[in-house]
Amino acid sequence: AEEAAEQLRLYRRDPDGWRGCRSTGEVAVSWRPSAEFAGNLYKGEGILPASPQNVWECIKPVAGGLRTKWDQNVKDFEVIEAISDTVSICRTTTPSACMRIISPREFVDVVVMKQYEDGTMLSAATNVEHPLCPPQPNFVRGFNYPCGCFCIPVPG
Repeated sequence: AEEAAEQLRLYRRDPDGWRGCRSTGEVAVSWRPSAEFAGNLYKGEGILPASPQNVWECIKPVAGGLRTKWDQNVKDFEVIEAISDTVSICRTTTPSACMRIISPREFVDVVVMKQYEDGTMLSAATNVEHPLCPPQPNFVRGFNYPCGCFCIPVPG
């Protein structure tokens, strides 16, 4: 979990190679080739007219959190094992897509939540196997490389 958090911090600090691919008035999405796997990294950025604490409540990875209510790509989120106050093993499921052509997925990750001195909040995760969460029938087991969300306070 700590390695995933550090990898996300490195991505955030390294502006090189990001290319814009989509942009609306609220969100800009960029990509760059990954150095870790044969594919691309993606990042989305936007500014929301809300306090960092209210935004964090919507995105933080906790059981019973708000993410399953607003994110159509997250069907369920459960904590398999709490390692500490800030680190846990979690299972996230996604619904089927494209008229059920794409099967539902499940992801098992070690997740860490951090808050930094400047008020930035981070959730970082990466794939893990856990004996209490074997692959479930009717789901395809997905694999996450280091991923997560930053909630960064901006002046005003």
